[in-house]
Amino acid sequence: AEVSTQSTGEVINFYFNLLMDRSKKCAPTIHIFNTFFYPRLLKVGHQGLARWTRRVDLFAMDLIMIPIHLGMHWCLAVIDVRAKSITYYDSLLGDNHQCTNALRDYISAEHLAKKKSPLDIQNWKLKIEKDIPEQLNGCDCGVFTCKYAEYISQDKPFDFDQGDMPYFRRRMIWEMVNKTLL
Repeated sequence: AEVSTQSTGEVINFYFNLLMDRSKKCAPTIHIFNTFFYPRLLKVGHQGLARWTRRVDLFAMDLIMIPIHLGMHWCLAVIDVRAKSITYYDSLLGDNHQCTNALRDYISAEHLAKKKSPLDIQNWKLKIEKDIPEQLNGCDCGVFTCKYAEYISQDKPFDFDQGDMPYFRRRMIWEMVNKTLL
């Protein structure tokens, strides 16, 4: 059965909140923007998102994760404050330089607004990651996006593939029903 894009976005937001809750208890520290962040960033830029971070210092975090929706496909972008990098993860191995550039501009503007000084963005790396588990069907992008985020949030290397998706779907349902990650 086909799940609506809105439903998938709600599942991603819920799952990512579980990841953020876990990060409060163990390193690395993460902040996760919800699925509405990226479209709003493209529409209004940093200025229209200023209140989204009024209670959080993004530069005190290790990782900032942003689920990216491309109409019919979900991806993940990660701002790694420790490594000074912005990385884009697409299970279909697509490119999205618009995303990494928009996030570079956002994090620069956020630094200027919060820290009152320019961010030395020249030392930051923008990457479209290609050496990642690849989706081989048309329906698992949301699960891949959640699993990329889960592994990255624990600094774990990816050790899964398409064949793990049925198990991950069942596991994620259990985790969301029980509001705890395994």
